[in-house]
Amino acid sequence: MSGEALQIEEAGSLTTTQDLGRAGYAWLGVPRSGALDPGALTLANRLVGNPEDATALEVTLGGLRFVARRALELAITGAPVPVTVDGRAAGLGCAVHVAAGSTVALGTPRVGVRSYVALRGGIDVPRVLGSASTDLLAGIGTPLGPGDRIHLGAVPDAGIPALDQAPVATPSADDLVLHVVLGPRDDWFTEASLEELASAAWEVDSRSNRVGVRLTGPVLEQRQRRELPSEGTIPGSIQVPHNGQPVLFLADHPVTGGYPVIAVVTTGDLGLVAQARPGQRLRFRPVSAPLPAERPDREPVHR
Repeated sequence: MSGEALQIEEAGSLTTTQDLGRAGYAWLGVPRSGALDPGALTLANRLVGNPEDATALEVTLGGLRFVARRALELAITGAPVPVTVDGRAAGLGCAVHVAAGSTVALGTPRVGVRSYVALRGGIDVPRVLGSASTDLLAGIGTPLGPGDRIHLGAVPDAGIPALDQAPVATPSADDLVLHVVLGPRDDWFTEASLEELASAAWEVDSRSNRVGVRLTGPVLEQRQRRELPSEGTIPGSIQVPHNGQPVLFLADHPVTGGYPVIAVVTTGDLGLVAQARPGQRLRFRPVSAPLPAERPDREPVHR
């Protein structure tokens, strides 16, 4: 049965509705958006018997608290947060039953950034261009806040998997190694800059968000200063503005950019970037061609 499912009391630093995004509208200036860690979102949906692309909550750095207006089945994946139901600890990576009237609270994750809360039946919110994803750059949808009420969609026919806990790796607090394909504008940069890109440890800046991850490290110098006509960008693009400090585009990125893209992170590694905290370091490992998807919970890499 669909209907009102919960009321938010606290939304933390940023809680949004996300699915797998709206593909095919870049020509209109609308990026795909969607969950920054699609593997975590699809897993949460599978754990409660939803289709993988059902709409769920993306919670940044915890802090979400809500009251169940009816009995719920939910699953929480992604950044590992302490979860309580009426003050009692609840599990991650598994289906959790929540009685009507109970309060569910997410603390602060010890590692990682984004956690995903899937509700059996999915979240019923208006869809724009085929998706319920909140896009901060395009202004589609708005972040959730105290007092907001969430409704459920139709409960699926599929049952809930009999699984104590999904065996998934915890996000790492160590340096993250990301595979990148050089180009399309790597020839705009000096050889020394290309070596720095592949050898330096780049620190995640606190100004990072769903649009992109700002990085600090060595200055990447261009061979010559000239203007680049705006050209298309995709998630994972590493764009280098005039200050030489890269910006790694995420799901809410602009669809065009006027700064050169030195390399692109393979799609299979973008979920790792979604969990990178400010102050954490990233290292880039160039590959000669896109890697095959090595994780079953990741989307195919860019072709």
